Amino acid sequence: MTEDLDAETLAFAHRMFDLARAGSTEELAAQVDAGLPVNLTNDKGDTLLILAAYHAHPDTAAALLARGADHSRINDRGQTALAAAVFRSSTEAVRALLAAGADPAHGNPSAAETAQFFDLPQMTELLRAG
Repeated sequence: MTEDLDAETLAFAHRMFDLARAGSTEELAAQVDAGLPVNLTNDKGDTLLILAAYHAHPDTAAALLARGADHSRINDRGQTALAAAVFRSSTEAVRALLAAGADPAHGNPSAAETAQFFDLPQMTELLRAG
């Protein structure tokens, strides 16, 4: 698909993914509000939400969820935004994802499996309390 996109479009998409990684909530939310697909996915299957969760930006994750981001999407490695937030021990991002309905058992490895594998008891408890 990327061969069908011009260099300017690709550069814009890369910048949007960088905004998610950096936690640039206001700018990214404005782009989504202006028509950027909230479930935009990169070449590894990572959505904006997965990137925001992995880089521990709960405000960005919450803003994307409020705009309809699909918390159940998985990347090419089977990981969800919730598993990414658990891995990073981002309590607020985990809470936002759980409040939006994210399933701790979804994905491979799931968020629950991630918490167990990396011995993250606080994350395990948060997922159980969900």
